[in-house]
Amino acid sequence: MTDTIKGKVAAITGAASGIGLACARELIAHGAKVVLIDRARERLDTLCAELGPDALPIVADLLNPAEVSGLLPRILDAAGGLDIFHANAGAYVGGEVVEGDPDAWDRMLNLNINAAFRSVHAVLPHMVKQQSGDIIFTSSIAGMVPVVWEPIYTASKFAVQAFVHTTRRQLSKHGVRVGSVLPGPVVTALLDDWPKAKMDEALASGSLMQPKEVADAVLFMLTRPRNVTIRDLVILPNAVDL
Repeated sequence: MTDTIKGKVAAITGAASGIGLACARELIAHGAKVVLIDRARERLDTLCAELGPDALPIVADLLNPAEVSGLLPRILDAAGGLDIFHANAGAYVGGEVVEGDPDAWDRMLNLNINAAFRSVHAVLPHMVKQQSGDIIFTSSIAGMVPVVWEPIYTASKFAVQAFVHTTRRQLSKHGVRVGSVLPGPVVTALLDDWPKAKMDEALASGSLMQPKEVADAVLFMLTRPRNVTIRDLVILPNAVDL
């Protein structure tokens, strides 16, 4: 069923690395045109040159509310349409609350929650008007199972899950599907905050996944028949005991 992606237009935030980049590669490989949204201009330009004519860059700072709210006309100008929007960009903060930095929490919460919700709000009028579309969130298993090491990050992903579950029910009558992929630990820059000992242990035990494995799950979600919504898709390494 992956041929149902061919000819569609997708936009992915946080697309210059990690899960976002892996998803862009996967969708382009199956015939989609993909708008890669990120703040890293040089990285975007290099990637889009590598990925070919179906990769289109948009440089945007997702912590700037005006830039996020203005995404839709830029996507339409670049790609001529929009069928899939993947709110993927995010940040990670772990550790003990008593030792935490509330300023770092604010930045992460603004990106994981406010920017994600605002970006979806920006593109929804287009999808509602065309009575079709897919909204995908990169959530986390931490949005379903509270992770003691990362209470603030966990809280942000619980917020994402609440938004997905309620917004999906509002938008189903417009032919717009809303779902989230909830991976366990993935080898991305988000884990740079992990203590070295924790990272070494995870790599040795096989409890980390690669971004490509998450991208495969996203492709599965997007290629179901239109009368089916994958609301939550949890994907875990076998070594993660949750």
